Amino acid sequence: MSQLAHVGAGGMAASPFAHDRYTIKRNYWTLFGRDFQVSDPNGTPCMHVRHKLFTLRGEWNIFTDSSQRAALVRLKAREAIGLNFTTDVFDAQTGACVGTVRLKGLKSIVRDAWEVLDAGGNVIGALAEDSNGLLRRLLPTFFGMPLILGHWILTVGGTPVMEVTEARTFFVKTFVVTIAPGAVDRRFAIGCALLALMRELIRESPDT
Repeated sequence: MSQLAHVGAGGMAASPFAHDRYTIKRNYWTLFGRDFQVSDPNGTPCMHVRHKLFTLRGEWNIFTDSSQRAALVRLKAREAIGLNFTTDVFDAQTGACVGTVRLKGLKSIVRDAWEVLDAGGNVIGALAEDSNGLLRRLLPTFFGMPLILGHWILTVGGTPVMEVTEARTFFVKTFVVTIAPGAVDRRFAIGCALLALMRELIRESPDT
């Protein structure tokens, strides 16, 4: 459980991870990749992810900005292929692992679901899409606007620690991330939020 402990103000107060609420946006129509722009509660961009399509291994970074010069967090899947991918979330500066999730491959056919693991590989929580997941897969968007809004919850020890809620907007996919104060390492929480949103790309054609 200590692996997912909240990082106190002494180490994170001046960092992009000093907030409990974020907005994540990406354009719906792009070619060969997706840009995720993360903004703080004031609307100031504070993190950026460029996710390339057609990558075989799930390894990517969360950067400070679109220049992609300074990495904050690195996510890396342990497996190249398979159903139940295990993904570790690292601090890109220190290399320390701040959390691990394992995709529940078969269950995610209906709605995306991950298990949160501690350092010993024990299940201590979950990251899950809500029960509307299957309906969202069946109903397409309308000019980039979702008909059924996405919703994901991260729980640790049975307690909700993060919520991701989609907003109904045209052409730009918009998500609000709310993190319970002091409940979880925000690097891990933001990593999980972006991991869940990237799963959305699998259900979108590469040319949208």
